[in-house]
Amino acid sequence: MNRRMILYMPLQIIKLQAVVMLIPAAIGFIYHEKSAMSFVWCAAGALAVSFAVSALIHPQYKKIYAKEGFVIVALTWVLMSVLGAMPFVISGEIPSFADALFESVSGFTTTGASILRDVEAMSRGMLFWRSFTHWLGGMGILVFVMAIVNLSDTPIHIMRAEMPGPIVGKLAPKAKQTAKILYILYIALTVLEIIFLKFGGMTLFESTVHALATAGTGGFGIKNTSVGGYSPYIQWVITVFMALFGVNFNVYFLLTAGKIKSVLKSSEMWMYFGIMAAGTGIIIYNTSSFYENISDLIRHSAFQVSSIMTTTGFSTTDFNKWPGFSKAVLMFLMVCGACAGSTAGGLKVSRIQILIKALHREFTKMAHPRSVSVLRLEGRPLDEGVINNCLTYFVLYCIINVVCIFLISVDKFNLETSISATLACINNIGPAFGAAGPCGNYADFSVFSKLVLAAGMLLGRLEIFPVLLAVSPATWVKK
Repeated sequence: MNRRMILYMPLQIIKLQAVVMLIPAAIGFIYHEKSAMSFVWCAAGALAVSFAVSALIHPQYKKIYAKEGFVIVALTWVLMSVLGAMPFVISGEIPSFADALFESVSGFTTTGASILRDVEAMSRGMLFWRSFTHWLGGMGILVFVMAIVNLSDTPIHIMRAEMPGPIVGKLAPKAKQTAKILYILYIALTVLEIIFLKFGGMTLFESTVHALATAGTGGFGIKNTSVGGYSPYIQWVITVFMALFGVNFNVYFLLTAGKIKSVLKSSEMWMYFGIMAAGTGIIIYNTSSFYENISDLIRHSAFQVSSIMTTTGFSTTDFNKWPGFSKAVLMFLMVCGACAGSTAGGLKVSRIQILIKALHREFTKMAHPRSVSVLRLEGRPLDEGVINNCLTYFVLYCIINVVCIFLISVDKFNLETSISATLACINNIGPAFGAAGPCGNYADFSVFSKLVLAAGMLLGRLEIFPVLLAVSPATWVKK
């Protein structure tokens, strides 16, 4: 194991994080906010420590294998979250480190769960930082760095460990080229949303922070009513872009390459939009008595389905008050998630497809023991390793959810709150039901529960395996 690289690479990411902290610092200075200096002090301290330690442990060779890739990703995300929490603490806007860490982890993992009771009391620099952490974490900060510099001789292991989904392919012959393509598409869609939001009457600051939060499918807002106080046009724009950022970015690459037929053959994309359309239709029917006119009914239903399925977490209405059936639909969408290769959380549509196909094959084998069948996804045969990986992931996913529900139940919230809060954090959604609903927050959870849920957010964003491998003693044993 290349132990030096395991520490060296996260420190290089911390250097970049320290530099980008100067952006919210600049915004703070523009608005004459005292909190601006907290970013400067954090950036200076992080740079000093990372440069000093990097000089001491500089690796002799930069080659890494899959095991190192998983550990590097897990360690990087923990260090990023700790550093990301420091401006909140130093500025005094979130004085408790546990609360600040929860907010930071929620930001980078694009969860959007918040402990803030009054988000409008935050400074502009802090509000920008919260949304910017969504954007950085959405596509993956290590993928972002890979697009700029060469930190490793085998970057594909980093990409596979950080990118969501059961299968991570390359859009170009080299992983670095793939990273560049992904971020070009990511930036282009973000800028396009900023333009549309600005056209709807938002200020440049408002349109930027909302676009960053939408792109990362995070959902940190700058108003206590989330997106509820904005115009129907703004809400529709965000609805559409949330859905777009939930699509596998391979689809956009194929579109830019003119491969329309390949896009139209994407079973994952059609299943994704089909589930979204069905969920919207069901909720429109079930909540028809809650709204005075049809336009509000359709808009709120479509917005919340898009927000929950893409695990963004914005809200325009208090869906906590919806009928139980509509809430059950939303809970299913929490677990389902959007497409692999997107910035969304959840199980992912492609993983659900694989699980359904594997289940169908097992039933077929029971009826016809001698039958042999090859599972296919998007017209290509699936490797048995991928199928086993999905099955293992699903079992671990269920176990982790159950354990988290039991652990946070010590806070004596009702069962609806405990279950939905766990699902909302592990699936990187944010708002849940009960006390953690769209009009509530996570402030009243104990420090223990906040740390459990923060760990759940990291497990969900990194899709379990990197975190478990990083803490497993077997990973560190020489063989």
